[in-house]
Amino acid sequence: MRDFTDELRALRRRLTEAETYLDIEGKRKRLADLEGEVGRPDLWDDPDAARKVTTEYTRVGDDVKVLGDLAGRVEDIETLHQLGVEEGDDSVEAELEAAAVDLARQFDALELRSLFSGEYDEHDAVCEIHAGAGGTDAQDWAEMMLRMYQRWAERRGFGFELDDVSPGQEAGILSATFIVKGRYAYGLLSGEQGTHRLVRISPFDAQARRQTSFASLEVVPFLEDLSGEVDIDEKDLRIDTYRSSGAGGQHVNVTDSAVRITHLPTGIVVSCQNERSQMQNKARAMQVLAAKLAERQREERAKQLEEISGPTTQASWGTQIRSYVQAPYQLVKDLRTEHETGNVQAVIDGDLDELMESFLRWRRVQEG
Repeated sequence: MRDFTDELRALRRRLTEAETYLDIEGKRKRLADLEGEVGRPDLWDDPDAARKVTTEYTRVGDDVKVLGDLAGRVEDIETLHQLGVEEGDDSVEAELEAAAVDLARQFDALELRSLFSGEYDEHDAVCEIHAGAGGTDAQDWAEMMLRMYQRWAERRGFGFELDDVSPGQEAGILSATFIVKGRYAYGLLSGEQGTHRLVRISPFDAQARRQTSFASLEVVPFLEDLSGEVDIDEKDLRIDTYRSSGAGGQHVNVTDSAVRITHLPTGIVVSCQNERSQMQNKARAMQVLAAKLAERQREERAKQLEEISGPTTQASWGTQIRSYVQAPYQLVKDLRTEHETGNVQAVIDGDLDELMESFLRWRRVQEG
């Protein structure tokens, strides 16, 4: 039987590293505290506070369980290897090989968490797509991007809520607002913010010429309760109602249930049309507005700090972050990380994980 000593040593080292970057000792202590809070009979007297406690309890518990399971599996494979060596049993080699490969893959996935450094990385994300230069092609590209991120979310098991869509004049969409719900949704999607460029043979050009079109993605963290961070004065709002519309402009609701809110001091506009009632649409639109205002405040604070301490790496990023080329060759290339792939269709179908992970690793290097 071949010697697995080096592989097992590497797995044990990665387990120790995971215990450090996940702060597993701190999480065990926190879990004990949360168990006491979850067991309080008056917990749900304050539903907002209860949701925060139960959400944290689930997340901390998941981390502790994941590390416990991995530690158990590392011990099992070490024991199996020792028995195989002592008994000269070659029949366990294939099992050891498969277990070592699977554990390495699980540690790869776990180490991704160590790349999240932002305060809001664990949160859900509010996203907006806007068609840019390129006319009908750009509007079609914006719709393709919407589908790309929806499929990516589904592949990861994240929730995807489409709040508002403005159909294009001939095809595609002018804009869309959606929320991706899942742990680290914002941390993963924040690196997607910027301008995305598509180069292809235009399906809307009778002469089948190559067309370059642009669409942008904006991402802000979504928090259920921002009352402590953002104070919105109703007098600063203009609220308009209208009928929800689907693709092609047809009305999908006979009542004026869709809501558009304009925050007059900043000019920020948010819309929601996919909830069942005007009241629900307004509530969701207010949540999205609060998220945008909170992000604006954070950006203003960062700008003030930048003026004091000098420009940061982020300030030097260009808005065009990635190119998707379908003609005359096949290539998706991130212009920041230099990561590229020739499987354009897979990326457009939602296979974004490698691009996102390469950005997170690149960002860590940039942050020094």
